[in-house]
Amino acid sequence: MAASDKQSKEEKKAAKQAKRANGKQQRGQFWQVLKMLAKEDKLFVPGVIAIIIGTAVVAFLIGLLWGGQWWMLFLGILVGILLAMMFFSRRIQKLMYSRYEGTPGAAAWTLDQLRRGWRVTQSVSMNTHFDAVHRVVGRPGIVLVGEGEPHRVKPLLNQEKKKVARIVGDTPIYELIVVDGADAKATPEQVELSKLNRRLTRYPMNISRDKIDALDTRLNSLNAKSGMQASMPKGPMPQGAKVRSVNRTARRKGGK
Repeated sequence: MAASDKQSKEEKKAAKQAKRANGKQQRGQFWQVLKMLAKEDKLFVPGVIAIIIGTAVVAFLIGLLWGGQWWMLFLGILVGILLAMMFFSRRIQKLMYSRYEGTPGAAAWTLDQLRRGWRVTQSVSMNTHFDAVHRVVGRPGIVLVGEGEPHRVKPLLNQEKKKVARIVGDTPIYELIVVDGADAKATPEQVELSKLNRRLTRYPMNISRDKIDALDTRLNSLNAKSGMQASMPKGPMPQGAKVRSVNRTARRKGGK
């Protein structure tokens, strides 16, 4: 009994240490992001200050009109901090999109930010230029998302759509091509990186939630049988990466 109590204490101690280390790592990452944002986004710090002070002043004035309710000042500060955090989230998101736009893997990274209810399979098809097709399964049905040069991505999308259509029957299949903001055109098939996830939520709800997992499982079995799922680096590739050498590696893997 004593041995089990000792083991239990050691496990609790290890769990506390792991939790403490995880918290420290998350705080470190938060401060790194904060410093990067303050350095690259000149509107961030003035914006945060203006939001907190402005909200506090408005709450203070409302408190005065209500007959000297001074506690409204503290409420205004708390609400201002909450709004500042929302402002921070939007600015960091905007910064990430501007950094990653046009780099291989950017669309895959964006799709990973989708909320529950979506099933994302990255790089179901890819060529040696790292143009890729990602598959998304959700309430609208199936959305094939291509990233890369549109003239190279379009054949990949068509090929993947034919394969998927053989399995899913009359389930709707949509196609999207992610393009740079400067190259975006007013076409249903093209979308900017920052608007990708928003576009997905605007499709009509064509299938029930219960069918999503079953449909995704069937499609994953297609990839497993064909062995066609490509390997793309997780997240956007760094700017200036040597794509040529990566292409050679991809060709070698394809030749095995």
